[in-house]
Amino acid sequence: MSLARQLFHDECEAGINEQIGKELEAMHAYMAMSAFFYRDDVALPNIGGFFKRSAAEEKEHAEKLMQYQNKRGGRVVFKDIAAPTKTEFASALEAFKTALQMEKDINESLLSLHALSDKHNDYQMSDFIEGEYLKEQVEASNQLAAYVTQLQRVGEGVGVYQFDSDLQS
Repeated sequence: MSLARQLFHDECEAGINEQIGKELEAMHAYMAMSAFFYRDDVALPNIGGFFKRSAAEEKEHAEKLMQYQNKRGGRVVFKDIAAPTKTEFASALEAFKTALQMEKDINESLLSLHALSDKHNDYQMSDFIEGEYLKEQVEASNQLAAYVTQLQRVGEGVGVYQFDSDLQS
């Protein structure tokens, strides 16, 4: 057992490991979205770049959780990462709606993890989740919701091309 472990409940440790898996699954999903938009028959490279950056953020989230787990004296336990359920999209709008739902699901998972830390009076873990994740999740969901609205407004064709061009700046 780690000498650093103090008031760190086994359920909290397991919850963090589960969240690490969800962040890595989100990274995979964003990588699939990125690859799709970089294809020559889709050719929306700035949307591809947006999803590539999103994948990097999810990887960073997983790494932060792993570092936290180690600091608290827990053990990082990896499980199989599911392949993305969607790798083809009928439109940019569909991809952004998929991303928005994924971010909402991750936020719900983080809120459940926060509730678990509250249940076990782990104030340090609650503070970590609040400080490192919750605000960022709300901001990410808001940004994706705005992109969904913009894509609904511009329609297909040249509107999506313009959206992609604007995403560059």
